[in-house]
Amino acid sequence: MQKDNVCLTIRDCGLLVFALTILSPLAFSQNIDSTKSVRYFGGAATVTNNGISLLPTFSLGKPAAIFDMTMGNKKLSFEPQFRFALEGKPWSFIFWWRYKVLKTDKFLITIGAHPSVVFRTIPVTINGVTYETLEAHRYLAAEFSPNYFITKNISVGIYYLHSRGFAESATQSTHFVTINSNFSNIKLSEQFYMKFNPQVFYLKMDQRDGYYVTATVTLAKRNFPLSLQSIMNQAIQTNIPTKSDFVWNVSLIYSFRKEFVKK
Repeated sequence: MQKDNVCLTIRDCGLLVFALTILSPLAFSQNIDSTKSVRYFGGAATVTNNGISLLPTFSLGKPAAIFDMTMGNKKLSFEPQFRFALEGKPWSFIFWWRYKVLKTDKFLITIGAHPSVVFRTIPVTINGVTYETLEAHRYLAAEFSPNYFITKNISVGIYYLHSRGFAESATQSTHFVTINSNFSNIKLSEQFYMKFNPQVFYLKMDQRDGYYVTATVTLAKRNFPLSLQSIMNQAIQTNIPTKSDFVWNVSLIYSFRKEFVKK
């Protein structure tokens, strides 16, 4: 028992050191900001018939509500995300820090990291009576995302995420690699436009792995806060156990963004 406590302490220390490493660009960026720098704050609230995970082969399997926030400057952003089943039970909390290493007309390279908590419902029997309780699993993840812009509205890129689980009953190591493209402003009319984001990805979770294809389609109206989105994910070849090889949803999203100039 003592050994487990020591191991947990070391991991917590590692998390603190890693977080400080990621946060260090914030202090640096504040020092090099000009006398007039732009800050922004935004967010989105999503209601969906089926909550789909950050790893799109997994889903909640029931309606969900997702709350996203984003704040920062042109280099560094903090992007927490809170996911709940529509009945009110927490699903996952993710606390992203992202930093734009390079941004030009043709290239965008972003790195990021997050601690997260994923909840699952487990049965517990006390005095012969079985109850449902929430079990929380902690994770720490880092990402690397280079993108090349063919045009202003068309880009291709690679995304890599690696996460580590803290609990012995959780997945200890996850590798998530995608080849993706983004068509961000497909004109449907003067008022309406569409976004299309296809990708193929490889997922490895401990000793199991698989290949998948995903497509995200978003329908939006210019200068209007509501949009419709659908995510579809199909397994190509996998030995990772899931409820279904095909996952899809439809979501209604309310989003906003405000910019501020610091003088």
